[in-house]
Amino acid sequence: MINKLLEKISGKWIFLSLVGLIYLLLAVFHFDGFLKVTDQFAGIVWKILPVFVMVFVLMFLSNLLLDPKKILKWIGREAGVKGWLVSIVGGILSSGPVYMWYPLLSDLKDKGMKDAFMAVFLYNRAVKIPLLPMMVFYFGLAFTVTLTFYMILFSVINGLIIHRFLNPHES
Repeated sequence: MINKLLEKISGKWIFLSLVGLIYLLLAVFHFDGFLKVTDQFAGIVWKILPVFVMVFVLMFLSNLLLDPKKILKWIGREAGVKGWLVSIVGGILSSGPVYMWYPLLSDLKDKGMKDAFMAVFLYNRAVKIPLLPMMVFYFGLAFTVTLTFYMILFSVINGLIIHRFLNPHES
């Protein structure tokens, strides 16, 4: 009976329940520790709240302003070179913590974004425009251009590998 109940419950709800149980046990057996952990948790939430709001505003605006057909044309299954370019440029221009982009990428995936383009986007987050001048200063222009070129090139290769692994039936 318990096994059937656990099969019906999603893993994320089980995890949330276990975390809640741990907090409850901590509150009962070590209240000072509970207060300390709760205070730290609230501090983390307060720090990431503005980024969460920004991502949800972007998701809202993308739902409001972007036509799903246009999105599919740019980053969908049938997108060609434009999809690769949009993913590369989007990854380079994106800022903030990477985990804050996951909800937006998930939303775009639900609308038809290719896994390869998500991988390219995430890979290209390593190319940071504000840091390029410092990199040129310390390592030289040739090194910076070469490294940036290879990072972009390998992002595409990584995207192709991801696509191949996740879609073995497609060519």
